[in-house]
Amino acid sequence: MKTVFEKSVADRRGVRPCRSDVESSIHLRRNYLRENIAELPELSELDVVRHYTELSRRNFGVDTNFYPLGSCTMKYNPKMTEVIASNEGFANLHPLLPQLRMGGMLTQGALGVLYETDLLLREITGMAGFTMQPMAGSHGELTGIVIMAAYHREKGNRKRKVLIPDSAHGTNPASAAIAGYEVVSVPSNAEGVMDMAALKAAATEDVAGLMLTCPNTLGLYNPHIKEICDIIHGIDGLVYYDGANLNAILGKCRPGDIGFDIVHLNLHKTFATPHGGGGPGSGPVGVVGKLVDYLPVALVVKRDDGTYALEYDRPKSIGYIAPFYGNFGIVLRAYAYILMLGREGLIRVAENAVLNANYVLKKLEGYYDVPYPGVCKHECVLSATRQLKNGISALDVAKGLIDMGYHPPTIYFPLIVKEALMIEPTETESKETLDGFIEAMREIDRLSREDPEKLKSAPQSAPVSRLDETAAARNLNISCC
Repeated sequence: MKTVFEKSVADRRGVRPCRSDVESSIHLRRNYLRENIAELPELSELDVVRHYTELSRRNFGVDTNFYPLGSCTMKYNPKMTEVIASNEGFANLHPLLPQLRMGGMLTQGALGVLYETDLLLREITGMAGFTMQPMAGSHGELTGIVIMAAYHREKGNRKRKVLIPDSAHGTNPASAAIAGYEVVSVPSNAEGVMDMAALKAAATEDVAGLMLTCPNTLGLYNPHIKEICDIIHGIDGLVYYDGANLNAILGKCRPGDIGFDIVHLNLHKTFATPHGGGGPGSGPVGVVGKLVDYLPVALVVKRDDGTYALEYDRPKSIGYIAPFYGNFGIVLRAYAYILMLGREGLIRVAENAVLNANYVLKKLEGYYDVPYPGVCKHECVLSATRQLKNGISALDVAKGLIDMGYHPPTIYFPLIVKEALMIEPTETESKETLDGFIEAMREIDRLSREDPEKLKSAPQSAPVSRLDETAAARNLNISCC
């Protein structure tokens, strides 16, 4: 596809603005002025519309196809939340508008949304307080670990290690390392959950805390979770909950009730925000009572007269971790989503997500290897080791799915599973959609035995065929747009 510059035709215009009849009062210094006219593409309005419409048709998203990307919860986002987020009363607000004085009532609605969302997330997670500032899950992780460090610093604890399971998301060790901690990896056992003997051996007095995803990245709920929390608390450590997989347990159990001290949530995974393409994101962090004083400033408080305000006087706070008050539009979508579903609706989210994942697992277990058999939660992990005997890798399976109209699942993660295929169908997909995906996976298994070359050359139907992915990452070519 040609770029807009390649389609440019000299003197062609889409808009011909009238000459301004207002005399300019702005005098720019001469060194601010261009010496030559900017070399911009010259196209008609129709040329531009067709170009970008064609580009949009090459995008892959939940609104067009099934997107079973494991550990990312790529579920359909209801359009109702988009309408609410675009309401001009919210969308046109500026974060520097006054809170109360001089027309400050303009901001009371937005502050109310932040305050009420805090209360809702407390109820969902069992935490005592939240900050809405973190702009992504990884940003929430770092915020939580900095809070952990502040807690130990005030107590005079000389702790320097953070324990993390070997099945963790890669951002976990990265966040702990950025915060200045030494990362200690705890291995998984034969059942796919953290090995308790290894944990007990690693839980020394210099451990500040443990980061844990629950259910884990294999889609498994750790049956020893209460004992794990007790072990860490026994050495005055804190237990951190990576909320990436909250979709599996909504309304069923609360991290705070289990024993977690710090929680981050991905509003862009669990609570109705378009996810993917680098954003937008929101990763609120919640904490138990003894950690509330360390939350970032500012926090929204409700005054005795019913108005809302931002509170900055928090001496123990870790300070600012984001501009203004977080990614407000994403928090607003989550607020509307939670109110729309209510308690029973959130419970059904978890129930249907778990049902769909186990349906996919059961239908494919005779075609792909299952490294950890049994009931899973919101996602299942298969292995293409059986197909690899015919020269077909997990990457080939993923490429073959593209030709069949499906976005590939996550591959080669978790790292502890060889040729991993990590599938999260989410609760929003129908049985018919799942059946189509299952049939495609079965067809790929057949091709791996009968026509492996077809898979090795896939995809053929996509705008770009099989690439050398290492070379593509090192030598980006973005001229196609």
